[in-house]
Amino acid sequence: MSSIFGALNLNDTDRVFLSTLGQNVVYDAVQETIALHNAEVQAALSIFIEETTSNYKERYKLPGGGRLDRLGFAPQGQAAAGKTTGSWDVAYPLEEFGRQIAADRVSFAYMTTQDLDRHLSTVFAQDINTVRFELLKALLNSSQDTFTDPLWGSLSIEPLANGDSVVYPPVLGSESEATENHYLESGYAASAISDTNDPYVTLVDELEEHFGAVSGGSNIVVFINNAQRAKTADLTDFDPVNDRYIAPGTQTAIPVGAPGGIPGRILGRHNAGAWISEWRWVPANYMIAVHLEAARPLKQRIDPADTGLGMGLQLVAESDKHPFTESHYSHRFGFGAANRLNGVVLELGTGGTYTVPAAYA
Repeated sequence: MSSIFGALNLNDTDRVFLSTLGQNVVYDAVQETIALHNAEVQAALSIFIEETTSNYKERYKLPGGGRLDRLGFAPQGQAAAGKTTGSWDVAYPLEEFGRQIAADRVSFAYMTTQDLDRHLSTVFAQDINTVRFELLKALLNSSQDTFTDPLWGSLSIEPLANGDSVVYPPVLGSESEATENHYLESGYAASAISDTNDPYVTLVDELEEHFGAVSGGSNIVVFINNAQRAKTADLTDFDPVNDRYIAPGTQTAIPVGAPGGIPGRILGRHNAGAWISEWRWVPANYMIAVHLEAARPLKQRIDPADTGLGMGLQLVAESDKHPFTESHYSHRFGFGAANRLNGVVLELGTGGTYTVPAAYA
């Protein structure tokens, strides 16, 4: 629920008409509840979002590779001037999403705190669904998108590394910059996941080659649909987290140090170096991997502070023009990939190439 009762210092069983509380009291309570909602949404999605920014476009930079010039024992000349590569241009969309709560004056007079809480909970759920959809679209859609910004013109919104002409810093074991593709197809169906066809090894390798392979395992999380839970649990290299209602045996391997704040529920740990989270919003037959100790893949664009438009879900206007009373809610934001290397999407299929899930195409 929206927790409007706490903001009004009421029990959720109290039957109180809004008209008896006063418009200012209700307004302040709604604003307090919205602030809590926004904080919870940002915390839940922080694993994917590096930061918020008012920039519409920027250049993302990473160090390059190569070796120093050999100058000999007593050099008579200077080394060649070097130019650091490993940068790419990114941009971010900014759109407004909204909903309103409206009622005629009689309905509003009879509206109780329970009614308001139910309406607010609906708006909050719609906001969460919208933010999550836009975030997943930014991760799952492998194609460059074009956003027409009324102030800055046509912006190219980039996905994760998708095999385009961008050259990235060298991977482990190489000294040469190269293109990258982080939208993969397994070459086998989800039903064929096994110790031989193990998608987690592929996902971990793809991230470790960019961010390092450490002793004891990497801090990577792979998000899966519940349809892939059973096959994952059958893998020899999978160790489930401890069930809080079951005392493990003395010879049982138990993953420790599971990260907090991860969307979904942590199922366990794969010995390749990844936590497995069952997040049912990931489409069936797709997996998303993110490295927790590298810059997050996405940035969230918001309005500049000096516009006064605010951040997150906002109650932007109220109107009591006869015969209706209206409350308008708005959320202005947009997602775009920044660190295009920190994210890998794997489709479990045999079509030959990665296919964008239909809902996010």
